[in-house]
Amino acid sequence: QVQLVESGGGLVQAGGSLRLSCAASGRILSITYMGWYRQAPGKQRELVAEITSGGSTNYADFVKGRFTISRDNAKNTMYLQMTSLKPEDTADYYCNAQVLSTTTWGTLKSDYWGRGTQVSVSS
Repeated sequence: QVQLVESGGGLVQAGGSLRLSCAASGRILSITYMGWYRQAPGKQRELVAEITSGGSTNYADFVKGRFTISRDNAKNTMYLQMTSLKPEDTADYYCNAQVLSTTTWGTLKSDYWGRGTQVSVSS
């Protein structure tokens, strides 16, 4: 079974920075895709940034120039460096990954979500 665990959230003042981490564990063969999503109260979950195993990245327009996504394939860990935070960045941030893993019956390619980490930005 594969698990994703986010960490690094917290309360920060506007203009501040936070670094989120997402660690994947389990019988992992490879992770083809990893992404950060966020969901604010009363709103739908939205893509923040995503990264492939090869390092190609994509960012939502509202974080371009402020957030940086990265990953350490050897550690099965993804990061999100967030700078110049704004109150509108307040949300629960979730990690998503497409993982190829081994099971008792063979290999399995599936999509996994973490439980989220809360980011609050005060004005």
